[in-house]
Amino acid sequence: MAERITSEQRINSLLEQAYTIRVSDINQSVTLAEEALKQSETGKFPNLIAKSLSRLSLFQMIKGNFKLSTQLSEKAINYFETINDEIGIADAKYNIASVHYKTDNYHLGLINLIDCLQIYKKNNDAVNIGRVYKSLGTIYEYFGDINKAVEAYQETILQARIAGDKSLESNALNPLSGIYIKRKNLSEAMHIAEQAIAMKRETGDTRGLGFSIYARAKVQMALKKYDIATKDFLEALKIHLKFNDLLGTAMTYRKLGENYLLSNQFDLAMETLTKARDFSYENQIGIVKYKSNFHLYQLYKKLDHSNKALAFLEEFHKQKEAIVQNQTLTIIDNFELLNKVEAMKRESEIQKERSEMLEKKNKAENLANIKQDFLSTMSHEIRTPLNAVITIANLLDSHANEEDKKLIDSLKFASNNLLLLINDILDFTKLESGKMSLEKKKDSLIFLFENIQQTYIELAEAKGLKLNLSLDPKLHSFYEFDSTRLSQIIANLIGNAIKYTDKGKILIEVRILGFQNGSDIIRISIEDTGIGIAEKDKEEIFESFSQTQNIRTRKQGGSGLGLAIVKKLINLHNSEINIISKVNKGSIFYFDLTLKHAKKTIEKSTISEIDLKGKNVLLVEDNMINAMVASKLLAKWDINTTHVSNGLFATKAVLKEKYDYILMDIHMPEMDGFEAAQWIRTKPNANKETPIFALTADITAEANKEYESYFDIFLRKPIETEKLRENLCKFID
Repeated sequence: MAERITSEQRINSLLEQAYTIRVSDINQSVTLAEEALKQSETGKFPNLIAKSLSRLSLFQMIKGNFKLSTQLSEKAINYFETINDEIGIADAKYNIASVHYKTDNYHLGLINLIDCLQIYKKNNDAVNIGRVYKSLGTIYEYFGDINKAVEAYQETILQARIAGDKSLESNALNPLSGIYIKRKNLSEAMHIAEQAIAMKRETGDTRGLGFSIYARAKVQMALKKYDIATKDFLEALKIHLKFNDLLGTAMTYRKLGENYLLSNQFDLAMETLTKARDFSYENQIGIVKYKSNFHLYQLYKKLDHSNKALAFLEEFHKQKEAIVQNQTLTIIDNFELLNKVEAMKRESEIQKERSEMLEKKNKAENLANIKQDFLSTMSHEIRTPLNAVITIANLLDSHANEEDKKLIDSLKFASNNLLLLINDILDFTKLESGKMSLEKKKDSLIFLFENIQQTYIELAEAKGLKLNLSLDPKLHSFYEFDSTRLSQIIANLIGNAIKYTDKGKILIEVRILGFQNGSDIIRISIEDTGIGIAEKDKEEIFESFSQTQNIRTRKQGGSGLGLAIVKKLINLHNSEINIISKVNKGSIFYFDLTLKHAKKTIEKSTISEIDLKGKNVLLVEDNMINAMVASKLLAKWDINTTHVSNGLFATKAVLKEKYDYILMDIHMPEMDGFEAAQWIRTKPNANKETPIFALTADITAEANKEYESYFDIFLRKPIETEKLRENLCKFID
């Protein structure tokens, strides 16, 4: 089967392509990012919605759509905050910062840049650290702090070289060339400009090439090579107009006009400077606005138009003063101090958070220990008598007449339902505490679903429902997965579907969505024609102990934990549960799993043929009813049983006789099962190598790492007859 990529991979591919071609076709970048956003929203991928919005913001900023760019970044930040993506937040804030300093809000730009820098430094993100320093250099240069500007540009070059990003390095070389012009070092300025152009051509950054050619044009103008400068300015202008780069266009119009003015081409100077002025007014580019007015003042002064010259000079001073007054110059002058203050502030916040987290951790650990002790006791106290009920029912079933069988079946059904409720509570608690993990084995997905269908078909038919199973014919024979947990998910979903459907049918569907790296992407869905779920209840039903109807009036039973467990188990598979539902029409619950192909040779089971006759078992059990039940069960297989009532008596028994198996309860007086098993394994006796089975009603027992190695098998009560026999047979030589 041909490989298919997942929806998420396809969206990421669109965004990568959009980002790559931004330097050559910004409009296509916008189109691709918009498509990525649409697909992300359809697939309900919050991380990709955020990433798509951030990318769109960047592209709209490049195009000069500053208001739209800011709106998109603010939306992206909301999503990034929800998923705790620091880098994403920084990227979106960088876009906002760029909009601010390109529209003369330098103080707001600086504040956002500092926020970005803190995050990027924390994550050692060289490329983005370099981008921030490039922007900071622009702000320093605007306010005339050339030394700090040079330091910022040099830091950009350093970070770019660490990251191996020549395009970013050339971005810093462009303004450095301008600084060397101001310092009258024109040979170095030209060298740097040519170096930047070569890098832009090498990396294919056409948009950036416009700024590098503009930098070289300024050097040519400073060398009074006005004709050559004109050609470079016009070439740069062509690129800026093609990419709709508003800042680049405004800057180039202004410098081209100045070039015409210096070369005494007054008509061209007037036309070009007027374009620069009008364009900068239209797009709120303050620095070009007031400098264009200054050049127009110079032009009209040369033309001896005093009134016009004076008007432009007054406009120049008014605009420059307004811009300077509106900026917080102290932020610029004290950038390092601000960084130190911010760092100290953040460190203080971190220390406070650390202290609070430590306190919460201690409380959580104490609470977890209390909860664990409670669970251990309750599971033992409830499951121990339940073990006797279920095992006795199974033993009676083999000797009962037809009339008694009906009563025994009712007893088994009721006790199994009680066991399911208890298991739900215990499993939910394990999931809540993060102590459950998947145990993947090679197994048949087809067999699992066919078996589940057969298990539930009678329950469905009893309500007059059809239970259909649709399996994709392309399903692989075997996969690696946790059949127990997957069965639990499906059983809960089918049980709910039957419970909440009074007529119609239930469809279990398993189909392949795609193939990736030796794994199938499989969608599993359960569809019913039941009562449906209102839109307002769709989130609530996955909460623990949630029921969509009043507990006193609803017809259906259950603990209210089923769907909460389903959600957590599916999350454990790195997937999520989805629902499509209409009230009184039905519901579809579905989720996707990525399952790796597996090879397995089917071997004929020989468990039933193995003879256990004459085997000797030491049964260590303090509950007399359970001891009696277990002895009768073992007697069915002709196994000889020696019973002792606690661990201390067990340590004495193993000194007298060699046993084939030891079945050990955990919770016992005098000496518990853990201590008894440790004694048997570590002290001289005839049973140091005898298989020890933990037969326990305590679900927390197998998580006890200190004693885990002393047991060969952990089996939960109520005893599953076939599982016990199967494990006994495993230790037959």
